[in-house]
Amino acid sequence: MSSEQVVPDTKGITVRVLAVVDLGPEIEGMAGRLFRMRMVTIEPGGVFGPLHDHKDRPGIVYILQGTITDHRDGVATDYGPGVGWPEDRNTLHWLENRGTIPAVEISVDIVKQE
Repeated sequence: MSSEQVVPDTKGITVRVLAVVDLGPEIEGMAGRLFRMRMVTIEPGGVFGPLHDHKDRPGIVYILQGTITDHRDGVATDYGPGVGWPEDRNTLHWLENRGTIPAVEISVDIVKQE
C-alpha cells in the first residue's frame, strides 16, 4: 500500500489502557519507553487510521471478538477471534471493522513516553 492511497477517517474507536510498565527501571537502555497493553474496540463500520507505521513502536495484536480487516501492502486480511499479528518496523497499515458486531482486540506495544 502506498502512502498516497486514500484511507477513511478514524471513527468508531474506543481505546482503554489496561496496564503500563515503565521499562526504564526494568531494562537497561530502555529509559523513556513504556510497555503498554490496551483494549481497542472498533464498532461496525469503524476505522482505526490514519495509515500509520510502527517504526520505533513494535507491537502484537490479538483478536477477542469480531473480525478486523488489516490493510497493508495493498492487501486486506481479515482476522477473527483467537488470531493475532505482529506490528514491526516494516508495518504500514490501517484497520477497519467490516462486520456487524464490535471487534475487540488486545494490543501490546512498546512506546516512547509522552
